[in-house]
Amino acid sequence: MLSPLGPGLISGASDDDPTAIGTYSQTGAQFGYGFCWLPLLCFPIMAVVQEISGRVGRITGRGLAANIRHHYPSWLLNACVVLLFSANAIAIGADLGAMADVTKLVTGAPQLLFVFLFGTFCVLLLLLMPYRRYVGILKWTTLSLLTYFAAALLAKVTWLDVLSGLAPSLSWSSEWVTIVVAIFGATVSPYVFFWESVQEAEESRVNSEQASLTGDKALADLKRIRVDTYVGMAVATAVGLAIIVTTAAALHGAGATHIQSSAQAAEALRPIAGPFAFALFAIGIIGTGMLAIPVLAASAAYAIGEARLWPVGLSRRPQEAKAFYATIVLATLIGITLNFGGIDPMQALFFSAVTNGIVAVPLLAMMIMIASRRNVMQALGWLAVCLMAAGVLVMALLTAS
Repeated sequence: MLSPLGPGLISGASDDDPTAIGTYSQTGAQFGYGFCWLPLLCFPIMAVVQEISGRVGRITGRGLAANIRHHYPSWLLNACVVLLFSANAIAIGADLGAMADVTKLVTGAPQLLFVFLFGTFCVLLLLLMPYRRYVGILKWTTLSLLTYFAAALLAKVTWLDVLSGLAPSLSWSSEWVTIVVAIFGATVSPYVFFWESVQEAEESRVNSEQASLTGDKALADLKRIRVDTYVGMAVATAVGLAIIVTTAAALHGAGATHIQSSAQAAEALRPIAGPFAFALFAIGIIGTGMLAIPVLAASAAYAIGEARLWPVGLSRRPQEAKAFYATIVLATLIGITLNFGGIDPMQALFFSAVTNGIVAVPLLAMMIMIASRRNVMQALGWLAVCLMAAGVLVMALLTAS
């Protein structure tokens, strides 16, 4: 069942990393079912944007950064790459912290020990495992997302209230706008643009059957990208909605409206929804972190490597792409170090989401112009640019006031 799926499914699943889980948990705890409509609004935008990135990588045989370097000034590419690397390193730190926090809740062992162990394990997977086997493991790791649907079933959800939450309700409070920007930053994430484009390019490079893109083969391959991407984004949307529903039912109704992290959300579920719901939520956090951290580190390395004309690719051996793999290690090491420096999880989450929201605007604009197709896909892509730019601007104005 998983065999036709690949970069799109992995992109969608890694989009629901522990920092995104924290965002969805805070949304459900603070606003109840009032934001159930937003993931559904994000779905068509996510799907179209990711399909564009996948097509760009498959058709050109190059990742997004290489295409930007080919068409736009180097200073613009360098600025986007620096912001992407910064946001990814901070997100890695926040994800490692969340995974370690959850493991500490279960085992009682020191949190920083698990930060180091999880970070080291993710790097070793990338360094030592053959590309095909590694991608296969990533696809199987997406099954950890099923735990959130099980947790929702255990949380005593009022489904009529969920239906009422599907109707958009607008507000101009800074808290409301910040949640909107954070969810857009968690769903339309720049690192998954880079990941899907480079993975499609990588597949065409390592698989001789994928190299040709003409005639019926081209139509079939582009259809595969669409199905793969839409399935991945549908999974990401459904999981985000399940987390909002779970935390709204279990936490908002009990008065636990301020959640600082995904681990805190899991702990808060234990006395309210039961130990089984807590266990499922915790397993999901660890599973999605194991999926997202390698994608975050590798997408940053791909972006920098393509910008600097390095040999890149997980299908290459470390000795064949030393700078590429060194960047993966560096991004993960920064994430580990941030935890030893006492990183505040909410500040890290906020900074990462806002940085993603900012860098996504020029990246989306350049990616859509590279694709340059005058159709519905292009219109929805520009809608994503406008919505995210407007959200960042309004949040900045409200925060300043």
